[in-house]
Amino acid sequence: MAAQRAAAEPEVREFDAEVRAVDGTDVVLDRTYFYAESGGQPADRGTIAGVPVVGVRFDDAGTIVHALSEPPALDEGDEVVGVVDESFRTYCARAHTASHALYGAARRLLDDLGYGGFDIGREKVRVDFETTTDVTDDALVELERLANRSVWESHPVSWEEIPADEARERGEVAFNAKTEEGVLADSDLVRVVTIGDGADPWDVAACGGTHVSNTGEIGPIEALDRSNPGEGLTRIEFAVGPVAIDRRAEVRRATFETARTLGTAVDDAPDSVARLLDEKAELESELRSLKSEVLDTRLADLGAVKKGGAIWRVGSVDGFGPNDVGERLKERAGESGDVLVVAGEGGSTFVVAASTGDVEAGEIVADVTDEFGGGGGGGPTFAQGGGLSATPAEVVDFLRG
Repeated sequence: MAAQRAAAEPEVREFDAEVRAVDGTDVVLDRTYFYAESGGQPADRGTIAGVPVVGVRFDDAGTIVHALSEPPALDEGDEVVGVVDESFRTYCARAHTASHALYGAARRLLDDLGYGGFDIGREKVRVDFETTTDVTDDALVELERLANRSVWESHPVSWEEIPADEARERGEVAFNAKTEEGVLADSDLVRVVTIGDGADPWDVAACGGTHVSNTGEIGPIEALDRSNPGEGLTRIEFAVGPVAIDRRAEVRRATFETARTLGTAVDDAPDSVARLLDEKAELESELRSLKSEVLDTRLADLGAVKKGGAIWRVGSVDGFGPNDVGERLKERAGESGDVLVVAGEGGSTFVVAASTGDVEAGEIVADVTDEFGGGGGGGPTFAQGGGLSATPAEVVDFLRG
């Protein structure tokens, strides 16, 4: 696969060329500065002879083919002008260099680092890191901070082709074999992109994409999210340029609004939230205790009936679900009666039964569901059912009868 002129001379946005072949909407030129989709970087946009270019790819022979929006009025040998879309090329170059800046940041934070994948999208860019380090929220923020620091420091960005063996012997050269398919294929040379200069560059990687000439051209980098698409992989998604600016504004707006709601300064918001969460946990604990006391009181007031030589306590409760009632009945079975049965409403009417075992709780629930529908089940000492087509009072009357 031939090296791309677009990557070698990314500043060229308009060029003259001769048509070598036309096949429907596909056009081959004797030379081109359109970037053919590869290595996670999308194809350039633009025009050839005024006709929009909608795709650029390599064919099986390694020739760059331009797909136009309509069959052009061109013949082999015609001279044409190609115009690369300025805005999209600039975005892709900034985004691609930003991914290298982020990888340089990862070199300083993550262990056992390797490339696992890369892709430039319209709204965001993703880089997959192979690493044994758990990328926490703090680590993600630090990756973003270091990447933006490299932008601020305006490191020069350069590229050169070197022998493949030499590139592999240089331990600092990162290889993204999964996506940079044009870097090593059918060539003894490797294109190496370097951020920084001197003995300690920010990043060095084998890469066939387009790049800016200085990290200062990237603009802001905003980390959006992280995920784990596979074992040993951490995916970082980030935005560059206007999307990053808009995203940062949204985050700042939300941060200020949160601080105002909390009645505190932005820097103090985390402590305020932590304090509120502690208070919430305490209140929830108190509420659970109070609800347990209320439930115990209501269960203690259940009416008693004698059935088949056993003492049954049967009644209904409001404001409690079957799980809460069930846990308390299990604890109280045998204390105040041989059988405890409670009906209530939790979306639909339910019934819960607990027993010492002489009277099977499962049979009690089965009798109720046979009478009122619904479903349920259980064993000798505990059972519950739900979806009953009756009110709790009707269930209680049935059980007392």
